[in-house]
Amino acid sequence: MGTTKTDIFTEKQNKLAMMMKALGHPARIAILQHLIKARTCICGDLVEELGLAQATVSQHLKELKNVGLIKGTIEGTSVCYCIDSKIWNQYKAVFESFFITYVAKDERC
Repeated sequence: MGTTKTDIFTEKQNKLAMMMKALGHPARIAILQHLIKARTCICGDLVEELGLAQATVSQHLKELKNVGLIKGTIEGTSVCYCIDSKIWNQYKAVFESFFITYVAKDERC
């Protein structure tokens, strides 16, 4: 398997790609949507909500936590996850900046 050549791209391009990769799985989107709706969540609730195995949910939670979109606190034997609003707002700004750069001029293409 070849190596990726991320060094030939700008820091902004690499960051945007990492952000999109973090959101690139429907289970992660579902987790984020559930956390937004619930405002906080216990991992077991996510397993029931998504219908996925505990290990699978834990892996997706780990990916979201690694990029900072969610944070968790230990409450007894459970971990309570929620959206990290600071990082969420950073994602929002980056995506808005990316999408706003395109202005449709001609729809012939």
